[in-house]
Amino acid sequence: MNTLSKAIVAGAAGTAVMTLFAMMGPMMGMPKMDAAAMLGGMMGGSLALGWMMHFAIGIIFACGYIFILNDRLPIVNNYVRGAVFGIIVFLFAQIMMAIMNGMGMMPAMPMDNMMMMAIGSLMGHIVFGAVLGIFIKKAA
Repeated sequence: MNTLSKAIVAGAAGTAVMTLFAMMGPMMGMPKMDAAAMLGGMMGGSLALGWMMHFAIGIIFACGYIFILNDRLPIVNNYVRGAVFGIIVFLFAQIMMAIMNGMGMMPAMPMDNMMMMAIGSLMGHIVFGAVLGIFIKKAA
């Protein structure tokens, strides 16, 4: 499998696992997190477009990981290296959410919900990165 194909598969798998994790959030006492609905709402209300964007973003991040960061992160363990990348993606997502919130694109919510949502998002992005680590090994 070539590098781009590997990134596409890893990104789609990581996004799928992260999405399943987010769907289980309410069972773990976390607020509902529906990235596809949020993205779809920002693009005119199309849930299908939201799902496509959600997976496209995951694949784009996987490409960034495999082509730019994978061999530069000085961590030997593939899973931990991927999880660290997931934290980087989480931080980027939080910056983007803050920008969108400042532009009035995000709904207001109570602070305790925001904190729980941020914790759930961090956990989900760590899972996303760890899945990337399963598929994308560091070059020897």
